[in-house]
Amino acid sequence: MSSRIVVTRTIPEPALDLLREAGDLWLNPEDRALTRDELFEAIAGADAVVTLLHDRVDGAFLDAAGPALQVVANVAVGFDNVDVEAVRSRGVRFTNTPGVLTDATADIAFALILMATRRLSEGERLIRSQAPWNWNMAFMLGTGLQGKTLGIVGLGQIGIATARRARAFGMQIAYTGRRRASPELESELEARFQPLDELLATADVVSLHCPLSDETRHLVTAERLAAMKPTAFLVNTTRGPVIDEAALAEALREGVIAGAGLDVFEREPEVHPALIELDNVVLIPHLGSATVETRTAMAVLAAENAIAVLEGREPPTPFV
Repeated sequence: MSSRIVVTRTIPEPALDLLREAGDLWLNPEDRALTRDELFEAIAGADAVVTLLHDRVDGAFLDAAGPALQVVANVAVGFDNVDVEAVRSRGVRFTNTPGVLTDATADIAFALILMATRRLSEGERLIRSQAPWNWNMAFMLGTGLQGKTLGIVGLGQIGIATARRARAFGMQIAYTGRRRASPELESELEARFQPLDELLATADVVSLHCPLSDETRHLVTAERLAAMKPTAFLVNTTRGPVIDEAALAEALREGVIAGAGLDVFEREPEVHPALIELDNVVLIPHLGSATVETRTAMAVLAAENAIAVLEGREPPTPFV
């Protein structure tokens, strides 16, 4: 009997074509997140479910799917929407899509660094407002990057790619994480390891690349923002809840730090209203992996993961 494959929201056609060939495909007919009840109804009896970051995969999800479920293939490098222990305890495979979005997300991280330090979004808003302006030597001065220190929190694939971009701009690299990088990587990047609080206190730009977990939720608090340089900038392209958003808004309003660039938010798609009122923060709507090439590669990899498990093979990028 053909495998029943559920895709919870529209993904690029090349991935859907692979899944159609592999089994009986059910695709959410509306391009929106399913409600919890709709999701549970859709996945009942599924052999494989292709999920997106807004789908909560937990014990109730697994109960709704039933005993036929073999694999949950997440179209994301993150896994904060998944109760990993619940999946593991049921003997269900869980996969994600690392690697294929590294460069696209690093590009966005560095774009946010440039936008925040050079006041680019502020300048564009000025032009679009059609307010009068005149060039002068003190007009909209930003901050240069050459010789400044980029502090990377989480030197994984995306953090490494961001560091390489920063080196091309003449920045120095500091990093922190659960473990030190290899001597070869430290040498390549001329990177120094620092404890988190030391990094926050000394970096000119801090870029967050750690996964969201119980340990990293609200990693950046009011106290840690206060420890940063008043000239420093904070960039987040990982997951919104890593930052206490209310504390960040207050820090930006009071000049505790100079600015920020955010691609992700604590309660997406909601953005803290105090942030929207501020000129010294760049706000973009979760565009880290948003290129045609990257989103297609992510979806195809998720499809390949699901198909491999259904066929009794090891998936290309297993997580559980």
